[in-house]
Amino acid sequence: MPTLDAPEERRRKFKYRGKDVSLRRQQRMAVSLELRKAKKDEQTLKRRNITSFCPDTPSEKPAKGVAVSLTLGEIIKGVNSSDPVLCFQATQTARKMLSQEKNPPLRLVIEAGLIPRMVEFLKSSLYPCLQFEAAWALTNIASGTSEQTRAVVEGGAIRPLIELLSSSNVAVCEQAVWALGNIAGDGPEFRDNVITSNAIPHLLALISPTLPITFLRNITWTLSNLCRNKNPYPCDTAVKQILPALLHLLQHQDSEVLSDACWALSYLTDGSNKRIGQVVDTGVLPRLVVLMTSSELNVLTPSLRTVGNIVTGTDEQTQMAIDAGMLNVLPQLLQHNKPSIQKEAAWALSNVAAGPCHHIQQLLAYDILPPLVALLKNGEFKVQKEAVWTVANFATGATMDQLIQLVHSGVLEPLVNLLTAPDVKIVLIILDVISCILQAAEKWSEKENLCLLIEELGGIDRIEALQLHENRQIGQSALNIIEKHFGEEEDENQTLLSQVIDQDYEFIDCECLAKK
Repeated sequence: MPTLDAPEERRRKFKYRGKDVSLRRQQRMAVSLELRKAKKDEQTLKRRNITSFCPDTPSEKPAKGVAVSLTLGEIIKGVNSSDPVLCFQATQTARKMLSQEKNPPLRLVIEAGLIPRMVEFLKSSLYPCLQFEAAWALTNIASGTSEQTRAVVEGGAIRPLIELLSSSNVAVCEQAVWALGNIAGDGPEFRDNVITSNAIPHLLALISPTLPITFLRNITWTLSNLCRNKNPYPCDTAVKQILPALLHLLQHQDSEVLSDACWALSYLTDGSNKRIGQVVDTGVLPRLVVLMTSSELNVLTPSLRTVGNIVTGTDEQTQMAIDAGMLNVLPQLLQHNKPSIQKEAAWALSNVAAGPCHHIQQLLAYDILPPLVALLKNGEFKVQKEAVWTVANFATGATMDQLIQLVHSGVLEPLVNLLTAPDVKIVLIILDVISCILQAAEKWSEKENLCLLIEELGGIDRIEALQLHENRQIGQSALNIIEKHFGEEEDENQTLLSQVIDQDYEFIDCECLAKK
């Protein structure tokens, strides 16, 4: 029978004091896997350049008014020519093919063996327009599948691209940044290849107040890809190099720069407590909390994700987020018009609720329960699920007085209604919460009044029906609750209970649950 002490199976599912810290976090991260899967939709791994411009190098361009249209065979011949003009024309034609919005012939270009020559053109410092076209073509090839990105890497493109970060031609330099961003975004292997080739100092050196905004956006996005991916995480040296730049970029006013800087921090905090500590120790939390109030969804989402990651860490790290003001913002985010934001906010809240009782007390102080109960009543089911987790964590770690306030908030009504939800895990969690609250009420000698409240809400009928649920664990949990808390009592108690039930109760005053 569940008690106020969390069962071991339950304790493994969320942050909880008394557990091994690393295991605690790993299990909670597993629970939030569904949220994590949203990342690839919310921030682009790779980007293909389909519109841009060529650096102004007239001597390398074909004669004015002459359109160059080449077959694949002519492109191959031109790329392998010793004439820079023919090389440029062939490479530009290939680039245009690769820039088609639909079905660019990436595989065809790779199989034609053009990558090695394009990599050579990256080194042609006397012909910046040729460098630009080659970098652009390689950028678009690297935007494809992992196999296609590998062809660019194995063609030797990384180091020449990094060399182009020192080019005096802004367009060439920016295109090289873009190509490196696509390579790094493919996964940890190529990300680490870019890092070990010493790209980060060159990227950071480019950041300046006079940099065109499109260029700064590309740099920020590339830095975020250098922070992305696990197994393994980026090395500590890289993280220490990048963090000060991210802190600086977070002060920018451009929403795309802010968005990618926040996503970078979300990746860096999606790991061990040590990695969370590296980010928190920069003093970034107050700025992140400010960004959580942004009206721009592309800024709000990753800033909220980052703070949510931080509160999966130690109790001290969670307290730092609370001290930075996150609980001032979360009630509003629970009422946001986007369910995705409600869900993220509830997930962050669940991790605060999973901490020690003084964290739970701070939730009460910021009046978190009313909007949480509103979500349980009216939110989309995916949001209700996160809200149920919050209540479960709250109930498990709360003191008696805090549990009383939880019941006073009206949480039992939506919980009882959700017992019919088509989700086995959520139903089990709700049954567990009800058991915990009933067990606590028994200790204060107020179980009878709580049972009456649950009955008035239709809870007994629903729990009895669950005894026949096709899931055996649900059936057993429901049976245990009925037998333990709603079974036949001794005659004297049964008579008293009948007298109480026969009274005309229009409203059950939750003050009856006050601790004696």
